Amino acid sequence: MKAALYARVSTGSQDPEPQLAALKEYVQRRGWDLAGEYVDVGSGRNGSRPNLIRLQQDAFRHDFDVVVVWKFDRFARSVSHLLRALEKFKTLRIEFVSMTEQLDTGTPTGKMILTVLGGVAELELDIRRERVSLGMAAAKAQGKGVCRPLKAVNEEKIRRDYQTLHSLGKVAALNNCSTWLVSQIVRGTRSHQN
Repeated sequence: MKAALYARVSTGSQDPEPQLAALKEYVQRRGWDLAGEYVDVGSGRNGSRPNLIRLQQDAFRHDFDVVVVWKFDRFARSVSHLLRALEKFKTLRIEFVSMTEQLDTGTPTGKMILTVLGGVAELELDIRRERVSLGMAAAKAQGKGVCRPLKAVNEEKIRRDYQTLHSLGKVAALNNCSTWLVSQIVRGTRSHQN
């Protein structure tokens, strides 16, 4: 089996080498070949993680058979993020190992834990929906609006960009807005009411 290692540290003053050394030793003990190392520096929640993106792209090319991480929180921002990544790996027939949590999705126990994580992610989503609903109900009771404020965008620039690029996705990325908003502006159907 070919293994990809993923490590992340939160700041530039931290050293990812202890994580990588432990991961390499684990891969060697399992008799796997090292296919690559992917290391990001920055917050898992807010920071850019270009090497995680590169790892996911390499997964689609089947450059490795298993992803090995030191700990869940080095890899994923939340349980739901972890679960989405694991489901993607599962469809690609790529296993996932977290050394600290002793999760190996290639084992029956690992598959059972994955099922439990799915339940936790669903609970997390339900709790979030409930909080939003309660907040909206409280706002309505106080006579406040519950709509999202309109995003301030330069509609003329978006129209010009679309004439040049002919791509909703590219124009949305260029203007830091959704493709839905771009399509509304291009079609002239965007409502300017709250």
